[in-house]
Amino acid sequence: MAAAHHKQAQQLARQLFQLSLVNGLVSTAQVTGVLAYLEKHPPAHPLLVLKTYRRYITTELARSNALVEHAGPVADDVLRAIAGALTQKYQRPITATARQDGRLIAGLRVRVGDDVYESSVAAQLANLSTV
Repeated sequence: MAAAHHKQAQQLARQLFQLSLVNGLVSTAQVTGVLAYLEKHPPAHPLLVLKTYRRYITTELARSNALVEHAGPVADDVLRAIAGALTQKYQRPITATARQDGRLIAGLRVRVGDDVYESSVAAQLANLSTV
């Protein structure tokens, strides 16, 4: 019986996720509307529905953001160039945000959803140690 509840919650969360998109992108206004609706009309197993809905939204948002991890400073024009190149590659708007990571030694690691592009000294050293 628990599997049936999980499947129903997952289907509802998927439908709510689809309602949260405008032109294929997550819309803050739509998400706000979905959450307001759920508050007024709680579904069966609301926690399960909300956790699944959150996972769908989080995954979709990650697909539209390039997290640029760097060892040293990264200029804004470099971030814009990365965002532009990835927007062309993925055929959807990608924004780039920077986060410093001293473990990289030098270079960059860029994550878009599950895709990782790395050009760092730490990665090159790790590759040498496996040879």
